[in-house]
Amino acid sequence: MQITSLGHSCVRLQHQGCTVVIDPGCFSDPDALEGADAVLVTHEHVDHFVPDRLREAGGDIDIWTNPAVARHLADLGGRVHTVRHGDAFDVGPLEFHVYGEKHATIHRDFAEFDNVGFLVDGVFHPGDALTVPEEEVRTLFAPAGAPWVKLAEVVDYVREVGPGEVFLVHDAVLSPPALSAHTQILTGLVGGPHGPAVRTWSAGDTVGLSGAGGASS
Repeated sequence: MQITSLGHSCVRLQHQGCTVVIDPGCFSDPDALEGADAVLVTHEHVDHFVPDRLREAGGDIDIWTNPAVARHLADLGGRVHTVRHGDAFDVGPLEFHVYGEKHATIHRDFAEFDNVGFLVDGVFHPGDALTVPEEEVRTLFAPAGAPWVKLAEVVDYVREVGPGEVFLVHDAVLSPPALSAHTQILTGLVGGPHGPAVRTWSAGDTVGLSGAGGASS
């Protein structure tokens, strides 16, 4: 499988001729949906989901998401598939498992938002939540920074999930110096000889994953 950063929390997964894009939001590549067979949306916030982008993408792209997002796309009819925690679905050769129900708390004064995470072949995108799947995660997309999380929580989350490697996402909210500092702290606290590799990447970077789920050259 190949994974490509498309900016912020948007990633492209490619395997055996199938292309899936997760969370194409306002900070991601404007051409993120080009060539996509399916789009997965974790939740309704604009940095992960821009409804008009999906409407303009054409009629051949299926969309898998939670009920709250699906309500925004009712006009797309059968292209939209609603999923919840515990569900599984196939996109070509890829089998996705759905984990999680709610977005992490931003502040007690904000309403709760639905959020689902997607796991495929040991690769997990949690959206804006700290969900721990009930199966092995070898490659984890973890937040570099966000209004809803602090670094101590990210450290504990990575330790609890126990992946072989971590790719930092949700980074558009950080300046380059802040991202560097966060990466150094996370690497020092969760990396090391017995911890996962902590990786940063830029929009357009592509990494091939080996059969064991780890990055390969």
